[in-house]
Amino acid sequence: MPVSTVTLAEGLTVSAQGYGAMSVAPVYGPVDPAEALATLHHAVDIGITFIDTANIYGDGASELAVGKLLEGRRDEVQLATKFGLVGGLSAGQRGINGDPAYVAKALDESLGRLGVDHVDLYYLHRVDPTVPIEDTVGAMAEQVKAGKIRHIGLSEATGDELRRAYAVHPISAIQSEWNISSRDVENKVVPAAAELGVGFVPFSPVGRGFLAGSFDPSEWGENDLRRRFPRFTDAALATNQKVLDVVREVGAESGATPAQVSLAWLDAKGRHYGLPSVSIPGTRFAARVSENAGALDIDLTDDQIARLDALAAITEGERSADLNWISQGRE
Repeated sequence: MPVSTVTLAEGLTVSAQGYGAMSVAPVYGPVDPAEALATLHHAVDIGITFIDTANIYGDGASELAVGKLLEGRRDEVQLATKFGLVGGLSAGQRGINGDPAYVAKALDESLGRLGVDHVDLYYLHRVDPTVPIEDTVGAMAEQVKAGKIRHIGLSEATGDELRRAYAVHPISAIQSEWNISSRDVENKVVPAAAELGVGFVPFSPVGRGFLAGSFDPSEWGENDLRRRFPRFTDAALATNQKVLDVVREVGAESGATPAQVSLAWLDAKGRHYGLPSVSIPGTRFAARVSENAGALDIDLTDDQIARLDALAAITEGERSADLNWISQGRE
């Protein structure tokens, strides 16, 4: 069945599920470029046309891979990328640059790697605590006027930061980690987005693979990003198995895989809060893209949603090793 569309805000209409292209960079392990490109093409072929990348993913490798997809298919894709994180993704090597003068430079570099003259959605990847968000968004608005950006987004901003940014220029989307085990954004960020009519784009909707129930940590390479996340220590994984057990139970009841349950839960939460919400699961494998898209046809019962709602409270480990980089104030 064709993939439906969702209008996030300000006329930005995208597929009802997106694709997170960090997976086509070597962040979670080695990537076969041919397989990555085939997976991207498969996503667009089945109607998953909202593609999300960032300049920091694989130091530009993800944007280059997406650029290969866009050759001849630009008009089929709603393209999002990000700027603002600088340095390596490894712990202790990351910084944030929200300097207004950096906006045009970062954007032009991304456009070059992507091989396009504009992006549909440009995110500030993290809010720079040393630069007023009004200044950064003001510089992004100049790029809207220049025709290089169609819509502005924020990533990991607080509700207050979203309101301040919106006062400078309409914000079409805000993204943050949101999944069955990570629900902090429901305290302030989600209500602010609903109040302003801003679309929400949950990243890591299946918990970096954990909620899909399909990965084996013994197979992770030394550089796999998950090795430094508190939620993926041996002790945390053992404790969090009971979270996955409930997800599997709901899946068995619904004829769905754990990943599909996780994604269907997110779709239900978006409806609950009355805001357009489009998750962006990522994978290197075409079969997983199809599996994830199948979540759009799953309706969970109120009882199932309530059982899944309870799982965040028993999840062990912070969702990120870099919460110090993420603007606080969600509680």
